[in-house]
Amino acid sequence: MNSVDSSKIVDAIRNAELLTSGEIRVYIAKHCKEDPLEKASRVFQKLKMQNTALRNAVLILVCPTDHKAAILGDKGINDIIDDGFWDNTLNELIAYCSKDLITEGICKAVEKVGYLVKQKYPYQEGDINELDNEVILED
Repeated sequence: MNSVDSSKIVDAIRNAELLTSGEIRVYIAKHCKEDPLEKASRVFQKLKMQNTALRNAVLILVCPTDHKAAILGDKGINDIIDDGFWDNTLNELIAYCSKDLITEGICKAVEKVGYLVKQKYPYQEGDINELDNEVILED
């Protein structure tokens, strides 16, 4: 399995967040035996991502070992997305991962999410980065 290049992903997050007040986090799970969306929901809460001022955080969870992934947006994001956006973005991410292009798939998903979030939550003067951009690796 191709290793994940955290620095490329951090750059993608930073670039996406230059356009928006939204927050994007990437979590790499060691294992995911359950439904990946359920795991993403637990991680979202654990990381306190629901505490952003505009409820506009998105979590991209990838478990390369178990070939699973999920994308979860907070209320402020889910209120604005078109039907199918999460499924389309997730399917593209999974397609990259199935070719062992995990880093590229994550970066593409981050870029798409950043573009979506920018539509409703453009960058405002004085915006602060509420959540760390570092890739979170499960212990």
